[in-house]
This record gives sequence, C-alpha cells and structure tokens, in this order.
Amino acid sequence: MTTGTERKVYGAIDLHSTNLWLTVVEADGREVLSKRVPLDLKRVLEVLEPYRELLVGVAVESTFNWYWLVDGLEENGFAVKLANPAAMVQYKGLKRTGDKSDARWIAELFRLGILAEGYIYPKAERPLRDLLRRRLLIVRQRTQMILSLQSMLMRECGLSAKKAELLKWEEAEVNGYFPDEFSQQAALALQQTALRQDELVKELEAAALGRMKLTDLFKRLLTLPGVGTVLGLTICLESGPAARFPGPGNYASYCRAVDSCRESNQKKKGENNRKNGNKYLGWAFVEAANFAPRFDPRIRKWFDRKQAKCGRPVAVKALACKLAKAAYFIMRDEVDYDPVKMFG
Repeated sequence: MTTGTERKVYGAIDLHSTNLWLTVVEADGREVLSKRVPLDLKRVLEVLEPYRELLVGVAVESTFNWYWLVDGLEENGFAVKLANPAAMVQYKGLKRTGDKSDARWIAELFRLGILAEGYIYPKAERPLRDLLRRRLLIVRQRTQMILSLQSMLMRECGLSAKKAELLKWEEAEVNGYFPDEFSQQAALALQQTALRQDELVKELEAAALGRMKLTDLFKRLLTLPGVGTVLGLTICLESGPAARFPGPGNYASYCRAVDSCRESNQKKKGENNRKNGNKYLGWAFVEAANFAPRFDPRIRKWFDRKQAKCGRPVAVKALACKLAKAAYFIMRDEVDYDPVKMFG
C-alpha cells in the first residue's frame, strides 16, 4: 500500500433504482470501503468525503437514472467516469455475483486503467436532447391510437380511413359510424387522444427548432439527403462532438448502422450485441435512408442496384451506414454534404 502524498484510491458505484453500492479501493487493489448506500446525494457525499483528497475519481455505472448522481458528484468537485455496462461483462464462470462484486469489478477496471467509459452529455444541453426523445415517444403513441381507431372502423364497419380523415371527425360522425354507445366512447377517446398528441408533437418540434435552427451544424446536416428538420435535430443533439469518435466507422457503429457478427475460421458463429449503440440515431439514419432515394437521383441509382442484389432491408441498412459516415464528416470537418465523396 502506498502512503503519504502518493496514496491514491478509486471509487466505484453500482447504481440501482432503489439504492447503490459504493466501493473504494487502493491503487494496489486493496478494498478500503464497501457498503450499500440509499439514493441520497447528501449521504453519498458524506461517505466519500473522507477520501476526497485521495480519490482519482468515481466510476458510476451508466444506468437509466445516472443524471442526478453524476451531476451531483461533479458539482461537488469529484472527478466522475461513466462506466459502460455493456463493456464490463465479468467472467461467466463465476459461481456467484451481486451488487458488491459488481461494484468491486468496476473499481478494478478503473484502477487498472481499462474502464470502458460512456459519454457524459453536457448537463446544459441534455434537456433539449431528451425533449426530442419524448417527442418520438409521443409520435409512437399517437400511431398506436390511430391504428387502434382504424382497426375499430374496419372490424365493426368494414371501412378504412386515413389518419388525416380520422383526425377531422366530429362527434356526430363518430356516432354515425358506431351506433353502440360504448364503441362511440372508445372511438372518441382514441381520436381525441391522437389529436392532443398531434398538437404536443408540433409544440415540442417548435421548441427544439427555436433553439437549434440558427446553429451552423444543424444547417449543414440539412444538406444531407433524406434529412429534414426532425432528423437533423435528432442527429445534431444525439451525436455530441464528432471528435469523440475515432473515425466514421466507429460513428456508424454507434448509430447501429453496421451488422453484428461473430466469426471463427471464416465462418459465422452467431451475433454479438446488435443493439449496442444509440437507438435514436439508429432510427434517424434508417428514416433518412428511406427518404433519400426519393429525392436524390444518384442515391436512387445506387439504392436500386443494391436492392436488386441484396433486397430492400439490406439496401436500407447499407444506405443508412453511408449516410451516417457522411454525417460524421459533415460534423467533424464542418462542411456541407458532398455527393462526390459519398459515391465517388
């Protein structure tokens, strides 16, 4: 064990929805603290305070509820690392594991300098990014309402109607299609919910656009084929600084635009974690890949060849990968989209 001014310790937190396990280890791996702590920032700070001058930092597991803890530790002067759970898998042959061993494992990786880190998105910019995420959730829920209403209409009346038509219905029209009072109530509830969700989506889009429309990065991303206002906002806010990715392939992988495969002796042995990456960017570039061939002749020609050879799903994914790489260069080099660089 080192002593005096050379002594260093490393903190690690295994975070859960109801509590956390906090571990502190010496530079030589000796454990000096290991205890369960409630989800209370004040209590966490009290436990860490005796080690403040010695702590190299605190590694916090990146779970769904890390914001308050990471922000609180940083605001109180602690260096924080966001640990990537997908890259911290322990040996599967272990007989027994738990919160204590998980925190100990995070601390060990941190101590050895091999901790896989996640990106701590700036606190000031995080709310706007999350606003767009909530927008996407509402869009999907609105689609559920519309599909359910269309299903009712087809099931009980044998009729079909488009979304725009359904949203224009008055109560009298609903009652005319569904003579039963309970069906009327159900149909009206679905339609009114979809209408309100439609209004909310527009309000959230306007709020996000009001903040981002003047930025150069957002304007440049709009030059990418298939990328409109919403997709441009999503790509801009979800990506963070391009410099955090070593190259375009790494960024495309983060966008879930590359295939997942595990090979041995030139034979496919299965798949790795195909969901590793940012699901919102994955959605954005697939959407862009579906739109781009409609408006860009060069992309249309390339897409048709790919589709004829491999089928539409593979062609869409391949185009999403090319668009992701193009977006990477747009963000890194601060330039507009160049079709020559994309297709030669």
